[in-house]
Amino acid sequence: MKFKPWNYQQYAINHVIDNSASGLFLDMGMGKTVSTLTAIDDLILLGEVNKVLVIAPLRVAEDTWSTEVDKWDHLKHLRISKILGTKKQREEAINTDADIYVTNRENVDWLVAECFNSWIWDMVVIDELSSFKSSKAKRFRALKKVRPYFKRIVGLTGTPAPNSLIDLWPQIYLLDGGQRLGKTITGYKERYFKPGRRNGYVVYNWELKEGSEEAIKNKISDICISMSAKDYLDIPERIDNRVEITLPINVMDTYKQLEKDLVLEIGEEDITAANAAVLTNKLLQLANGAIYSEDKEVVRIHDEKLDRLEEIIDIANGKPVLVSYNFKHDYDRISKMLTKNKIKHQTLNTSDDIKKWNNGEIQVALLHPASAGHGLNLQYGGNIIVWFGLTWNLELYQQANARLHRQGQKETVIIHHLIAKGTVDEDVMNALANKEVNQNMLLEAVKARIKEVNKL
Repeated sequence: MKFKPWNYQQYAINHVIDNSASGLFLDMGMGKTVSTLTAIDDLILLGEVNKVLVIAPLRVAEDTWSTEVDKWDHLKHLRISKILGTKKQREEAINTDADIYVTNRENVDWLVAECFNSWIWDMVVIDELSSFKSSKAKRFRALKKVRPYFKRIVGLTGTPAPNSLIDLWPQIYLLDGGQRLGKTITGYKERYFKPGRRNGYVVYNWELKEGSEEAIKNKISDICISMSAKDYLDIPERIDNRVEITLPINVMDTYKQLEKDLVLEIGEEDITAANAAVLTNKLLQLANGAIYSEDKEVVRIHDEKLDRLEEIIDIANGKPVLVSYNFKHDYDRISKMLTKNKIKHQTLNTSDDIKKWNNGEIQVALLHPASAGHGLNLQYGGNIIVWFGLTWNLELYQQANARLHRQGQKETVIIHHLIAKGTVDEDVMNALANKEVNQNMLLEAVKARIKEVNKL
């Protein structure tokens, strides 16, 4: 296929070529991969780089980069070696003569240890730079060690700071070695943030100082470009539909009792991100219709969401439907319902599954949002998404929706959210709709629940 870059893609290509460090913060579906590969091809031709290392999520490493090379005429000559699989397979891949070497981010620590004294890559591309947002993670520390060996580096992501601008420091450090936002995360925090909620020396969240957001953006603006799909692409309309479900009185009584029991386990002063997540996850499970007991058995509570999902699939009248689920017992219950109704369904796990979906061979596809993150192009197979259960993770939520709502989609994308009224579903949906999902929102939602319970 002949590649005719959009104006914004050509701008991105030029940005990579013109800058030794480049952050491409482009919305999902804007062709970050082909733009980067085109720039790599030009840089190799110019003699600027010799060997390129791409670090990506596993599924993307396995499929996306090689698929893009095979897809476009101007890239077909590029040789790719995948540093994946067993230790022996990875070692063989390292020793294979290629232009681009692709590995998954879980292998970074091993790769650095293995090749520290014989580093061959003069350019590194981090696909999903936001997965290096923790300065304490092994993958960050490993890459930091070999950072001086890179002549060039590119960071690709649609969501550089999904939770907080604090997440930005490790990512920018890998790009510029600390030139713009400082050499340490401590210094970065002191310069741009102030402690929010804290307990003694423990700070639970950091708040931006006045003017810090603009100052941070100005600091990195020379090496990072940010573009939104809606500004550049002719993408069909997106309709977000809130399907509100009234739970039976006995179910709501069960929900409120569980909420009360969970709240009594933690006091308002003892709320942490960890126990808040546990509490809300249990409530989300119950809102979906089932919950794990203490001995890990699944306890069915209601089928209200299942009934509504069945109705949506029926109304779709044979059109493909993508269903996002959060918990294993949700998957099992949905699958059982679909089997009972003789509805063909399949989980999207492999490249073949994705091809089947895009060819219109799957009526209902089941997908966990964590599996829908990066590199999945599902826009050719359907235009309807149903969120059976919601997630607090804004990044996963946006990425899953962008699998369908992206360039190449021909129909209006309809996103159904099944929301149990009077439950934590409403808190999550409001946060997602306002793009305000972060640790602080989670804590505040739990606090509100505690205050409500304490009134009873």
